Amino acid sequence: PPAHSRNDWIGPPDKYSNLRPVIFYVSPEESPLERRLREARQEAQACDQRFWAGHNRAFSQEKEEFIFSRLKAKGLEMRDETGQKATLNAEEMADFYKDFLSKNFRKHMQYNRDWYKRNFTITFLMGQVALVRALRWLRWKKKNVGS
Repeated sequence: PPAHSRNDWIGPPDKYSNLRPVIFYVSPEESPLERRLREARQEAQACDQRFWAGHNRAFSQEKEEFIFSRLKAKGLEMRDETGQKATLNAEEMADFYKDFLSKNFRKHMQYNRDWYKRNFTITFLMGQVALVRALRWLRWKKKNVGS
């Protein structure tokens, strides 16, 4: 982002996680509470990035292995006679998706629990920051109106 920017910047999707990374703006007057909020947001982003990058890699690898094993069982190659990648029908792929989700159910439940905890903390910190800013603004307004 440009040096004069006062906003967060959102980048293109990551090739592994498909998440769009955020470069968070750091105010020169950032308070310790605002720093805690920014760091909590950065940590949440890093956790999401790690989880989805690993999940998507495992998904792709297991999907390829599933397709290969099914094609091999049918006596087919990974590519047909025209060089096109061979595929399975929707019912066969539904078996894979169901198995993959079942196998990763606990991992997804843990991720969801952690996600809610992180986002509750972020929301709480955002409320605190908003309250501090509102009180600061009210004190400033009272001081300037009284002058």
